[in-house]
Amino acid sequence: MTTLKIGAVGTGGIFRHAHGPGWAAAPEAELVALCDPHLASAEAMAAEYGVTKVYADYREMLEKEQLDAIGICTPNLYHSEIAIAALEKGLHVFCEKPDAINPLEAQRMADAAERSGKILMTMRNNRFMPSSKFLKSFIESGKMGEIYTGRTGWVRRRGIPGLGGWFTNKELAGGGPLIDLGVHMIDLAIWLMGNPRPIAVSGAAYNKLAQAILPSTQSDGGNGFSVEDLATGFIRFDNGATLQIEFSWASNIEEEHRFLELRGTSAGCSMRDGELKLFTEIEQVQCDIIPRFSSTNESMHSANIQHFVDCVLGKAEPIIKPEFGVDMIKILSAIYESTQKGMEIRL
Repeated sequence: MTTLKIGAVGTGGIFRHAHGPGWAAAPEAELVALCDPHLASAEAMAAEYGVTKVYADYREMLEKEQLDAIGICTPNLYHSEIAIAALEKGLHVFCEKPDAINPLEAQRMADAAERSGKILMTMRNNRFMPSSKFLKSFIESGKMGEIYTGRTGWVRRRGIPGLGGWFTNKELAGGGPLIDLGVHMIDLAIWLMGNPRPIAVSGAAYNKLAQAILPSTQSDGGNGFSVEDLATGFIRFDNGATLQIEFSWASNIEEEHRFLELRGTSAGCSMRDGELKLFTEIEQVQCDIIPRFSSTNESMHSANIQHFVDCVLGKAEPIIKPEFGVDMIKILSAIYESTQKGMEIRL
């Protein structure tokens, strides 16, 4: 059995909770090197996973190790730099979302992947939920008809991540909840809609509550909190379909929830916090259908990493492609631009 040698760059929270367990669960992948500028973090994770090679600089790791692929779990600013360097070394790349902090960098990553002939994949774990996979099959069978509009979002009452860290620093993160939470739900919606191409975006981003709920040193508009705490938007696609979006880390609502609604000519659907409902007619009677899925302990992050491994080994075709990431970052960047200009932005 072929075993892929994996090097991981970034050993913070998302590596600890998602990527590390994902690589460990993939039988055809082996973590052989870890890298983090905070060397103590890399050393702690190396001890946990039985890895003997630890680096503070990813460039040194790429030079010294004979790797097949790398995983990237760094602040968003560095995704493109590290991915391109690895692709140019002939390595496959699996990257935590978002793909990059702006469309130019996302396109540079996609171009590097095309030149290298290697696989570039970014985490889209929501596609691997049982409800998502069922709904994708349901839609592709034609049972929803033409999907022409939808709405999706992830809204928190109070849930600002990493206070004082890179998550709330626009230079390092690229944005707030729109780029952090929006990638998940917008991707899921567009994938289920059949990957139409976005052609125009309008939106608005706000920072209204962070100033009140954070200490002044963290809400000064500088490195402390220089991103939005809520964003809304509207996306038009080349097939005439549309999608409404809303994402927040802090908003005065009843409770946190994730939602997705799609309207088709034959049926509609609603997903709230992972629970799926279908709305249709049977024998001219309106029917609400609630599918029941067997419980599973499988992590969707691990399932996404296993898909990457299968693609590298030629066992599967990627369902997550670099061009989807380019379109995603174009959408997010256009919403921020629309906020500044107060107008719809054509893509």
